[in-house]
Amino acid sequence: MCFQTPHIQPQEMALTKKVGYKCRIATVLFLLLASIAGLIAVAVIQHNWRSMEYTLEYGIVIDSGSSRSNIYLYEWLGEKENETGVVMEKLNCNVSGVPISELKIDPKKDAQTWEGFKKCMKNVLAAIPVEKHKTTPLFLGATAGMRLLQEKDMQRASEILNSLEVYLQSLPFDFQNASIITGQEEGLYGWITVNYLMGNFLEKSIWNTYVRPQTSKTVGSMDLGGASTQIAFAVDEELNGPDYMHIKLYGYPYNVYTHSFLCYGKNEAEKRVLDKVIQELSNAEDINNPCYPIGVNVTIQASAIYDTKCTKKPKNYSQDQQYFMVGSGNSDQCGRIVNSIFDFTNCSSAHCSFNGVEQPPVTGEFMAYAGYFYVARALLMNESTKTIKPATYDEFNTSIIELCNAPWSELKDQKTWVSDKHLRTYCFASHYIFALLTNGYKFDTNTWKDIHFQKEVKNTSVGWSLGYMLNSSSMIPSEMNEVFPLTDPVFAGLIFLFSALTVVTVILIFIILIRTCY
Repeated sequence: MCFQTPHIQPQEMALTKKVGYKCRIATVLFLLLASIAGLIAVAVIQHNWRSMEYTLEYGIVIDSGSSRSNIYLYEWLGEKENETGVVMEKLNCNVSGVPISELKIDPKKDAQTWEGFKKCMKNVLAAIPVEKHKTTPLFLGATAGMRLLQEKDMQRASEILNSLEVYLQSLPFDFQNASIITGQEEGLYGWITVNYLMGNFLEKSIWNTYVRPQTSKTVGSMDLGGASTQIAFAVDEELNGPDYMHIKLYGYPYNVYTHSFLCYGKNEAEKRVLDKVIQELSNAEDINNPCYPIGVNVTIQASAIYDTKCTKKPKNYSQDQQYFMVGSGNSDQCGRIVNSIFDFTNCSSAHCSFNGVEQPPVTGEFMAYAGYFYVARALLMNESTKTIKPATYDEFNTSIIELCNAPWSELKDQKTWVSDKHLRTYCFASHYIFALLTNGYKFDTNTWKDIHFQKEVKNTSVGWSLGYMLNSSSMIPSEMNEVFPLTDPVFAGLIFLFSALTVVTVILIFIILIRTCY
């Protein structure tokens, strides 16, 4: 069987050949354009999609209070959120020894305190990368204890700060200053700390970026230290005066009322109450103290009460004199004496707290921390959950009466977590914070529920030092590195690939064009 080969006309062959060349040229041109587009895309992505990776920054704040010093280490990403770094507590170290206001009296106690500083600083050094030591700012802020010492003995206060500066400058950090902060600053920084930890300045959005909360409400701050007490809260009106501070945080302005009462910290207030007890209730042999539980007998040296600017020395004062005090456990009498150290009547403004100090009415939620927390815990702690039970105005007052009237042996059995030294003071302290909050700051049966007694928020201590670091972080330069979306090997590989394709396609186009000519 024979098969006949189909006959193709010359015109059809020419047309097929022409179409084939067109397809090849189109394909090669497409490859050329794709290669060029790829080169451009890689270059654009590498340049425009690069991000800034900010390194971790660190800051150290030493809080030197009237009772002790604490060293706080904070860290934050160098990137600013509307001018203020997002700061977190990394370390909190309690310096053993005496508070700095008691330095340069007893060399032995001085040595213990310096050893406490060195031990804490060793922990701080280990927590910060070595390459960051020189750029980590170091601040020391002394509060009411040093403010009182400065009034009493300016030379010793200066010598203490100078000694601290010499020591801190010897450390491998960027030492900024060692200073005595004002009571107003202490109150303001405490307010900043509270609201930062509560998330009232910033919160993370669903896109993992920080934004201002929609409500933008703030919480008031109340701090009770050993030598002073502070209150601070935001006011809506643009009020002006010595107790109003206009600040800007995270790009937003705030008007904050803040006042500090020197000599009204827990320890100094107790000295004033003891002085009242001595003047009113002393007899030839001993002194009945209604603020001590029945069963407490203690001898107190006169210098422990009167060696301060906050109490007036009696006639014929001798620092070596001793007072023997016997607890009588009388809540009503104790409350009366505590209230007598305040002046609740004089007021030349529309509203006052006490001692003639102008204060707007309290509004909104308040956090009471430091000394407030410890006193409230002694009154209201739930033994099973180890938390403070919520209490109304009347329930809090009732708890004070029960504590004050309880015998000493019963109190020790009930409050096993409190040392005897502190437990005997809690009748006075409970009456004191109640008088301060109600008669002083004017919290009543309706607003009492807005007070929250806390020590920490989100595992971070509440106090002025974090607020100080937040405020200072807006002035600290940050370091950053450019982070590209493509690593160097990937970027180089893609550039080589698309460049090679471009060259190959150009050669192919040249070959095809040559062939079409012959």
